[in-house]
Amino acid sequence: MAASTISIESFDGACAPVREDIVAAHALFWERLAGPGSWWTGAERIAIAAETRAARDCRLCVARKQAVSPNAVSGTHDRPADVCAVLPAAAVEAVHRITTDAARLSGSFVDSLAREGVDDARYVELLGIVVSVTSIDFVCRGVGAVLHPLPDPRAGEPSRYRPRQARPGPGFVPTIPSGDLGPDERDLWRGTTGNVIRAMSLVPDAVRDLALLGAAHYVPSDQVTDVTVARTLSRPQMELVAGRVSALNECFY
Repeated sequence: MAASTISIESFDGACAPVREDIVAAHALFWERLAGPGSWWTGAERIAIAAETRAARDCRLCVARKQAVSPNAVSGTHDRPADVCAVLPAAAVEAVHRITTDAARLSGSFVDSLAREGVDDARYVELLGIVVSVTSIDFVCRGVGAVLHPLPDPRAGEPSRYRPRQARPGPGFVPTIPSGDLGPDERDLWRGTTGNVIRAMSLVPDAVRDLALLGAAHYVPSDQVTDVTVARTLSRPQMELVAGRVSALNECFY
């Protein structure tokens, strides 16, 4: 695995121009990915990213996706060959399930991970990495560019920061209440916000990563309800693509 510096040249061969803000967001997230997070080391975070990519072609995951219940199929996940075995088995299982069968995740599954050493905060950070890497990779695939090589991990210990105000709510893990941001989380959102933004607030940096990528990949949230806003696509085209993708991904929203 080699160090990876993302620049506009990283998108050579793309079938469409790539905006500079997208390149900058990818580069900054890649830098963050390589270092220690809140609960996982840099090596573990890179391993989570590699497992995310491997899961997309995992034969066990394909068989489970086709089964009535994922628990009805046993076997061994196809693993990335170039990553050291630094993740516990429960983390590998979580990455593959989130990547390939997210619609059937459940509270009992998250609880089972905790019993095997991947507690709620570790699960949330892992989830954030899976979502962020998937988002970046699909942008690359969408424009016909090769996937960014994963960076070398940096040494260091996780911060193990857990926001004191996080508590159980409607989801599977504790979250920060919409109107109860502490002094270290004031940047996560303004005023009150919806559950879709709060979902990973048990690990504030995971919310920050999604905000970084979301600002480049998506229409700003304050413009979503403005039907006159368009980028390269017209608004009807945007809605058609969004609806189709949401249906294929079995998105709750």
